[in-house]
Amino acid sequence: MSVIVLASSAGEKTLWDPTILGVLVVLSAVGLFCGSVYLLLATNLGARLGFLVSGACLSGFMVLLSSLWITTATPLNSPKGRPAKWEVKEVVEDPSVSEIEAVRTIFENGEPQDAEQLAQLRSPVDAALVRVEPEGGAEPPDQPFAEFGSSNDYLTEFEGYRTYVVGGGPKNVFWHEPRYAAVEICPRLEVELAPGEKPPPPACDPLGGTEFVVMQYDFGSLRQPPWIYFGASLLTFILFLRGLHWYELDRREREAAGRLRPVPSA
Repeated sequence: MSVIVLASSAGEKTLWDPTILGVLVVLSAVGLFCGSVYLLLATNLGARLGFLVSGACLSGFMVLLSSLWITTATPLNSPKGRPAKWEVKEVVEDPSVSEIEAVRTIFENGEPQDAEQLAQLRSPVDAALVRVEPEGGAEPPDQPFAEFGSSNDYLTEFEGYRTYVVGGGPKNVFWHEPRYAAVEICPRLEVELAPGEKPPPPACDPLGGTEFVVMQYDFGSLRQPPWIYFGASLLTFILFLRGLHWYELDRREREAAGRLRPVPSA
């Protein structure tokens, strides 16, 4: 019975697992690997010098490791930030009434999108407009723009569709101008078919009208954590090197003043 209870609760997330357990695992790993190296150095060099040497080695290793994270083309094993993606901001009848100033003139200043480019915008539109039914009594997700039961209930690529993208250029070398997209959609015309009748091509419902899905592109922060690790590791490495320098200066002063204790002979 105990085995069944443990198996049934294995997937449940609690304060113990993964929060407290994760913290204990990290602290244990640091104490085991870093602490054992420090203990070995402290027995040969002394507590103070052993701490400075082990800290300089660890921070120097982190500088090299974070440098590899930054320079690799696809840092698969490095800490990552937010991935780049499109996010739906609003659904309006016409871009001219949008709350975003750049979208109001998107027809004049934006670039029209072809069918291939429109296909790349379809996935975030589906995620925002199609209702997700939770399973197993789970809490339903927050979908303020969901109005369709299926992705087949509306069309994005139809005769005369208007899809534009504006912005996204470089800003001060390291940043980008905001990038927006307006995708025109229409409800799909439902046609009752007789048995064996071939379905007609998809068409818009003339009574449904069209709407525009306004989206903003989140450029993400995929490489931000490696830069943070690199900066913090480099600063720590410099501080430990400075501490070793001060230790050497203090040792020379004590040696010159005759206050340095001689090492007892065996």
